[in-house]
Amino acid sequence: MSRPLRVALTLVVSAAAVTYILYKIDLGKTAHILGSASVPWVVASAALTLVTVPPMAWRWQRLLEVRGIEETVTWLTRAYFVSYAWGQVLPTSIGGDASRVFETARRHPGRITPVAGSVLVERAVGGAVTLLLAGVGFLLAIGRYPIGAYLWPEAIFVVATVGAGVVFFSRSIRRRLAFLLPIARRLRIETPARAVYDGIHGYRSYPRTLVLVAGVSALQQLTRVVAIYASGRAVGIHLSLLPYIVLGPMLFLVMLVPFTVNGIGVREAFFVSFLGNLHVDADAAFACGFLFFVMTVMLALPGLGVLVWENVFDRRTTSVPNPSA
Repeated sequence: MSRPLRVALTLVVSAAAVTYILYKIDLGKTAHILGSASVPWVVASAALTLVTVPPMAWRWQRLLEVRGIEETVTWLTRAYFVSYAWGQVLPTSIGGDASRVFETARRHPGRITPVAGSVLVERAVGGAVTLLLAGVGFLLAIGRYPIGAYLWPEAIFVVATVGAGVVFFSRSIRRRLAFLLPIARRLRIETPARAVYDGIHGYRSYPRTLVLVAGVSALQQLTRVVAIYASGRAVGIHLSLLPYIVLGPMLFLVMLVPFTVNGIGVREAFFVSFLGNLHVDADAAFACGFLFFVMTVMLALPGLGVLVWENVFDRRTTSVPNPSA
């Protein structure tokens, strides 16, 4: 897809999402709801959001470790915060992932394949866990909430995830993909495509690590779901945790797709649509989505501080010291 077409589609989707939101909400009423938000619930949402980052860094450390790359949880936590900062101006979380690959590969020269593989596997396992949690939420919500419209997107994500898993982890499929090499050469993407594939495929030999990563991902995502629930309570939405167990994973999946820069408009429209089906006032639903956005911006602030400090006040090398030197 050409860049002008991609930009045009992004603008169209953004405009459609914003138009939908403006049609649904009353700006004055929404502002009043946000201004009257419960401070304790907002603080609880912020704390629950921040506390998930170190476990995510530890999860990433496990993936790097099995590929022979040693890195501290402290630095990986820093890399996560920096990725959130970049994610505010790049397309969704994918832009943040690129920054993690770039920074880590720069600290470990010649290891771009396992570094990229660790980030992609982490994202893939997280996506699979998201689908599992959404499926559990759907089963629990049957007969309680009108969520049938979200079954088709869920099914599409499931099929895509299973297909990607087979392609990247199956040895027999690996041999059958040889016909794609001439095409990759003509497109001049053979080297990066091979690096990505080999980086992911290498993890098929570490099933225990993948299971561990999946477990940490489940706990992290459930914590984020509770954070969204706290945001809802802050703006006066008195639903149980159950519908958020459905909403959260679906929202995380939507945010993976680069519809707009940082999901602007799409995220809030999703809240208005989903919670509206549960008879939640559109203004309160938008306010909940806006608080979720505020939490993502909050995650970016430490990373922004790191970028300013390292690029303005401290220009020391970021490569890992060689102890044998």
